Amino acid sequence: MHSFTNTKEALADARARMEKSVEDFRREVSTLRTGRANVGLLDHIRVDYHGTPMPINQLGTLTVPDPTLIVVSPWDRSVVPLIEKAVLSSDLGLNPASDGRVIRIPIPPLNEERRKDLVKHLHRILENHRTAIRNVRREFKEGIELLEKEKKISEDDRKRSLEELEKVTHQETKKIEDLSAAKEKEILEIK
Repeated sequence: MHSFTNTKEALADARARMEKSVEDFRREVSTLRTGRANVGLLDHIRVDYHGTPMPINQLGTLTVPDPTLIVVSPWDRSVVPLIEKAVLSSDLGLNPASDGRVIRIPIPPLNEERRKDLVKHLHRILENHRTAIRNVRREFKEGIELLEKEKKISEDDRKRSLEELEKVTHQETKKIEDLSAAKEKEILEIK
């Protein structure tokens, strides 16, 4: 549990930690595959470049010329087979093809079963992040109540702070729920 000197500091810290959960959720959800090409799909893939695991977007330019294709144009041609291998061995089920200069990664349409699995996975990610936000709320609620118990704040300050904490919790939870709903729609959209 945190110890705060005042409620303003506590609320600012709580908001920052909840916003971090929202950003983490946004990042994690961007790697979920939909039937549409999106360069964020490749964010978690690392390529062993001279002994250093590197994200693909640091090895070349990524473009989406149409909704069913991602094109990777590496700055160093020697990494073409390494990028191809990394994409192939990822959990995305994609089959890259190269001409020695660029790698084309077709994004096949999702079948109904795969769509349902992705939505279930999305809901698990959402629940984990909701729980993370609730845990932050609980921790800061206890900290605020302790401030009152130690006579550092008044009962009115405690009530006001807890109301503000609830408001922030609701705002941040709504952000991840909205992001989840949009991603679910994208997953279920049939091209």
